[in-house]
Amino acid sequence: MADKEIAWATDIHLNFVDDAGFRKFIDEIQLESPETLLIAGDISDGPGVMPSLRQLEASVKSKICFVLGNHDSYNSSISKTRNLAEQLSKESERLVFLDGHAPIEIAEGVALVGHGGWADGRYGDYERSDVMLNDYVLIDDFKDLSKMQRLDKLNELGDEAAGHLRRSLSDAFQDYEKVICLTHVPPFQEACLYEGRRTDENHLPHFANKAAGDVMLEVMEARPDARLTVLCGHTHSHSHVRIRENLVVITGGAQYGQPKLQDDSALLEFLR
Repeated sequence: MADKEIAWATDIHLNFVDDAGFRKFIDEIQLESPETLLIAGDISDGPGVMPSLRQLEASVKSKICFVLGNHDSYNSSISKTRNLAEQLSKESERLVFLDGHAPIEIAEGVALVGHGGWADGRYGDYERSDVMLNDYVLIDDFKDLSKMQRLDKLNELGDEAAGHLRRSLSDAFQDYEKVICLTHVPPFQEACLYEGRRTDENHLPHFANKAAGDVMLEVMEARPDARLTVLCGHTHSHSHVRIRENLVVITGGAQYGQPKLQDDSALLEFLR
């Protein structure tokens, strides 16, 4: 019997991890022995994502529910990576790709929904920002786009994530009063920290998804009796922010080459 119902990790970047580091991560998961492992994106880089997921599945007994991050589409395209993840999820008994998936009961009285999301350029000052992420060079969808064409693409990706989350959250709250939302990109600027500090106006457009956050506010304002906990990553800096009385966002910390499970004390409290 599992010691825990749920454990979670984010930004594990397994392409930066040697055999000893991977074994250490697996040992940590096996020690916790969760029934379900949640992974909030940035699993590897492009072509390495699916082999990494298969390796994880072969190494642990947990069901693995995951979303994709921006690094997961490097040296590839967003649609190709998603399609491969969908196919892998269909072929596997324990790997579940949450984008497009119906709500899942993950614990008694608790549903899980998810979408990787994308920074949508709407927080901060995009027009003045001089940030040039590797995303814009290494992901096919952004190559050769001008700065303003890139903003249009970011808006499109943010809106797509928000649309999915509106549907999945609404569906989940029809049957559950508690929902966990797994995503990669923080949906609120308050949850978007770097090295413990609030992300500045120059970087915010590239690191948070306002459209998703607006949807979450809309849904939770209509359901004051319900509770939503959001698990995300992307910034590699931990934060725990109460956006509303019934809406909490936990952003996981991470270091390249050192994948780990996140502190789940707040999550365990939510599950009670």
